[in-house]
Amino acid sequence: MKRGPGEDWRMMTMSYERMLDGETEPTQDDMLNTVGECAGLWLDLLEYLETHYDHVPELDFGGKKYGWGIRYRKSGKTLITLLPETGAFTALVVLGGKEMEKVQALLDELSPEVRTLIENTQQLHDGRWLWIRPRCEADITSIKALLGTKRRPREGKH
Repeated sequence: MKRGPGEDWRMMTMSYERMLDGETEPTQDDMLNTVGECAGLWLDLLEYLETHYDHVPELDFGGKKYGWGIRYRKSGKTLITLLPETGAFTALVVLGGKEMEKVQALLDELSPEVRTLIENTQQLHDGRWLWIRPRCEADITSIKALLGTKRRPREGKH
């Protein structure tokens, strides 16, 4: 099977099912149970978003292909979209040209998987769409760094 630009090898070897029932709005517990073994990573990222950004999370159904997710938006601009999957989740981060200039300076600090994904994802007219499936804390740290190129995080609440 041929891989396209930005497709991670894990996407090719494992099947991750998203929450595709558009009739049933999932609860936070439903999403947590769905991500399963990645619940710690999921909660880490949610807590970071809550404490460092004032974006309001919106539950969103992205259709039969993407299913339910949580989108963090402010003033019509999306910071990140999180899509729960069976035993995993995907974080969609879209980086425009200005953000990609900032990312170039961060490449050495990113996890090898995220760095490879960035290098292999095509820049489109509306940005570079990074579909990141975090599998370890280094991937979460990389996502946080990418978000910092889109919008500066505020100091965390104590």
